[in-house]
Amino acid sequence: MDPLFIFLLAILGCVTGFAAGLLGIGGGMILVPFLTYLLTWQGLPVNIVVHTAIATSMASILFTSVSSVRAHQKKGAVRWDLVLAFTPGIVVGGLLSGGTVFAALKTGWLALFFAIFVTYSGYQMLRDKKPKPSRQMPGAVGTAGAGAGIGFLSGLVGAGGGFVSVPFMLWCNVPLHQAVGTSAALGFPIALANTIGYIWSGLKQPDLPAGMIGYVYWPALLVLVLFSVFTAPIGAKVAHSLPVKTLKRVFAFLLFGLAAYMATKAYVAFS
Repeated sequence: MDPLFIFLLAILGCVTGFAAGLLGIGGGMILVPFLTYLLTWQGLPVNIVVHTAIATSMASILFTSVSSVRAHQKKGAVRWDLVLAFTPGIVVGGLLSGGTVFAALKTGWLALFFAIFVTYSGYQMLRDKKPKPSRQMPGAVGTAGAGAGIGFLSGLVGAGGGFVSVPFMLWCNVPLHQAVGTSAALGFPIALANTIGYIWSGLKQPDLPAGMIGYVYWPALLVLVLFSVFTAPIGAKVAHSLPVKTLKRVFAFLLFGLAAYMATKAYVAFS
C-alpha cells in the first residue's frame, strides 16, 4: 500500500476509535465516508467502492467494540440485560442485510440511503425531545424485533448501530450514558453477523481487486484496527465526563457532516 494511504488510515483509525468510545457508534459513521474517499483515491472500481468501505468499516467494529465496551463497563454503563435481549434479532437482521440485500443495491442507492438515514438520526438527536416518563423498553419479543431492525439498517450503512440504538433507548428512557455504553456492546454482534454476510455475498462477485475477501479490504482493515483499539477507551472516558446535552450535540452535528458527504457520492453515482 502507498505510505501516505497507510498514514491517513492510521489517523482515521485513531479518530474513529475515539468516536466509537465517545458516542457508542462503532466508528462506522465516520469510517464509511472517509474510507469511500480513500479507496476511490486508491483506484478501487466505482461500482464496489461504497460496498467495500461499508464492509471494511463493519469488520473493524468487531475490534473497536470490544475495546470500547471494556471502558464503559468499568463505569457500570453497560446494560447487559438489554444486550442479551437485542442480540437474537440483531443477528437475524444483520445476516439478512449483509448476506442478501447489501450486494443487490448499487453504489448510488447505498450512499443515498446512508445520507438520508443519518440525517434523520442527527435531527432526532438534536431536537432533544423528551420521551414520556412512563415509557420503558419493550419486552423480550419487542426488544428482539427492534434488534432485527437495528442489525438490518446497520448492515446497509456499515455502522455499529448506535445511530439507531442510542436514540431508541433514549426514547425508552434509558439514561444517555447507559445507552451509549450498551450500544458499544451491541456493536460486536452487529459487526459479526454483517461481516459474515459481506464476505459471503462478496465472494460471489467476479474480479475483485487483490487484498479483498468478499467485500472486506483486509490491508486497510488491519491498519484501522491497530490504531482504533487504542483510542476507543479514551473516548469512553471522555464520554462520562461530558454533560448529556453536549454529548447529544456532538453526536448530531457529526452525523450531519457525514450525511452531506455521502449525499454528494450518491449524486455523482446517479449523474
